[in-house]
Amino acid sequence: MMNSEFILGRNEVLPWINSALHLALTQLEEVASGAVQCQLMDAVHPGMVPMYKVNFDAKNEYEMIQNYKVLQDVFDKLNITKQIEVNKLIKGRPLDNLEFMQWMKSYCSSVNGGNMNNYNAVERREACKGGKETSKKAATAQPSSKSPSSAPKAQPPSRSTKRSDRHAGNRPRRAPRLLSADVCDALNDLLRRLKLLVYRLQKERAFYSGKLRDIEILCQNPEMEHLPIVGAIQKILTAADESSSSPVVAEAEATAAARRQLQTTEAAPRTLSPIPEETSEEEETSEEEKPEPKAKQEMLKKRKNVCTLDVKMAASSTLSPRRRLSGSSDVHS
Repeated sequence: MMNSEFILGRNEVLPWINSALHLALTQLEEVASGAVQCQLMDAVHPGMVPMYKVNFDAKNEYEMIQNYKVLQDVFDKLNITKQIEVNKLIKGRPLDNLEFMQWMKSYCSSVNGGNMNNYNAVERREACKGGKETSKKAATAQPSSKSPSSAPKAQPPSRSTKRSDRHAGNRPRRAPRLLSADVCDALNDLLRRLKLLVYRLQKERAFYSGKLRDIEILCQNPEMEHLPIVGAIQKILTAADESSSSPVVAEAEATAAARRQLQTTEAAPRTLSPIPEETSEEEETSEEEKPEPKAKQEMLKKRKNVCTLDVKMAASSTLSPRRRLSGSSDVHS
């Protein structure tokens, strides 16, 4: 595809075909029958193409397909791996035929340097069906194109005509240039990707619309229709635009928050305040009658012992020695 032959346009391919085969083609769609391609292969490889099977007068698709069969047989004999897209070529599309003829020119230029001067195209074409009529048309069209001296010379335009041409707004526009095969393939690939993206988006839209429809049917259930959250959801689903749905969303959030707070308060355990209880006299008396602890009893014993010692000392200081001895027991008691 980087070859210079594949960059040529139709204005360069058509003159090459006419000069090589002595034809007078005016449009690239005229090569859609496949007869021109067969004669080009016969010019490059003389004797390889059975020209009696080629039909230059092919107008129907089955006649064109027969010419392409002959061309495919020649490709098979020469081990040429070029794929012939017959279904596209017989429809006469300019781009498909231009691409194939670009390849044909590149191939013919690569064989023997593209030398076809010794090839008698008219004589070889007469053996084909409709070849003589094609040669006559080419012969009648060639003198008019080759003899420009017989035509009257055009006078140079005057200044007034030049000015009028400059200001004329209805000039015919130039014919758009045909795109190359690489550009067409890139555009076809982009179109295929866009179609696939549109298909995926439509599928995703249908999926989410089905989900919303299920939610709407669920909200219409009589058991759930009276709930406030269900009413908010229905308002959101039936909202016309985004501006009208925003207050509905805020209302639904507030309703849901209030309902959540109510549920939390109902679920929390209730704590009772402590009530002071009055102690009765019986309980006080029972508390007094309770046995004292051991530590308290030991302290009382120590106090009693200290008291007895004090009494003994006082008695020994006041009484006489006799009385001490005689009445010690009494004092002690």
